[in-house]
Amino acid sequence: MKILVVNCGSSSLKYQLIDMENEQCIAKGVCEKIGVGSGNEGLMKGSTADGRKFEKENMPMVDHTQAFGYVKDALCDGDCKVLDDISEISAIGHRVVQGGWLFNKAELVDQKVIDGIAELCDLAPLHNPAHIQGINCCLELFGKDVPEVCVFDNAYHSTMPDEAKIFGVPYELTQKYHCIRYGAHGTSHKYIAGEVARLMGKEDIKLVSCHIGNGASITAIENGIVKDTSMGLTPLDGFIMGTRSGGVDPSAVTYLQEKEGWTPKETSEILNKKSGVLGISGVSSDERDINAAIKEGNERALLSRKIQRYQIRKFIGSYIAALNGVDAIAFAAGIAENTPTLRKDVCENLSYLGIKIDDEINNSTFGETKKISTDDSKVAVFVIATNEELMIARETKAIVDSL
Repeated sequence: MKILVVNCGSSSLKYQLIDMENEQCIAKGVCEKIGVGSGNEGLMKGSTADGRKFEKENMPMVDHTQAFGYVKDALCDGDCKVLDDISEISAIGHRVVQGGWLFNKAELVDQKVIDGIAELCDLAPLHNPAHIQGINCCLELFGKDVPEVCVFDNAYHSTMPDEAKIFGVPYELTQKYHCIRYGAHGTSHKYIAGEVARLMGKEDIKLVSCHIGNGASITAIENGIVKDTSMGLTPLDGFIMGTRSGGVDPSAVTYLQEKEGWTPKETSEILNKKSGVLGISGVSSDERDINAAIKEGNERALLSRKIQRYQIRKFIGSYIAALNGVDAIAFAAGIAENTPTLRKDVCENLSYLGIKIDDEINNSTFGETKKISTDDSKVAVFVIATNEELMIARETKAIVDSL
């Protein structure tokens, strides 16, 4: 079975074609700048498992439908061809950011599911409308005979108890607007939990899972069940990220609104896109740029790093308390998988737990799954090369197999 995994953003379309017989990615790519400017500024690049690559610029991409046409061409024709015909694709799995209160598991696509995703657009205004476009494009291209499945980012977190997900606002507003902690990166955290269980050879694990990329979240998991997670109603909550503020005293937000005259839309723009590491450093949200600035003696860049790592340690510590102990800590996603110093810095301040890092293994681990703690460490520490696309493909296959 070959499954096409699709992740549509407001102006992008990422895809992977996965062969489920060996769970290997056959081909992957991304279309960017969809609908930007004149619509003729599209960029597409991709690669295959055997090392072939392509990149094309200034492509007409007025919408996702046109972008999907290029995806079909890339898979079935040209130097990076991997399929003789598009009919070789057995199913399609869509990543959907926000399933809100309507969806707590993966769902086979029908009109009711599409309408539900549309109903939740207020919670993910940049993502959910794009997901709907992607679903409709695939229905148009593949027809209704090819099953499509939506895998929701927040679904894995739906097991959180009320004390972890209910905000301290008037309860009638919580009920009226479904205003609770939904979390995000759930597909990644589910994959991480499964990999840690496999590596430790048991399911009954108290795990703190750290997905740290430009967007970042930490999740407390016990026996595969989420007990708490750092992101909230939206992905803005938690600790500071590349451009997101993380948790901020609400009074600080209203204070700045009054002083600066920000509208709600402007406030959201500043907290989501101009804050975090970028806002504090004044340099960039990119870890590589921060590294370079620190080497040049930039104090604000160093401060942004200190704040982020301090907050990560605080969340880990609080989740260990929530779990009443910890068996393992896992680091995953772009920054955590490729930054040994982050993993070392965070774990050094958790030495009271009996954590010991193997420096040689840690310093040589980049983007791969590996245990980085010593054999006598009282808490196991792992780097997990997270794979959200494979997780989506697995959930898609499970639903298709049940039909």
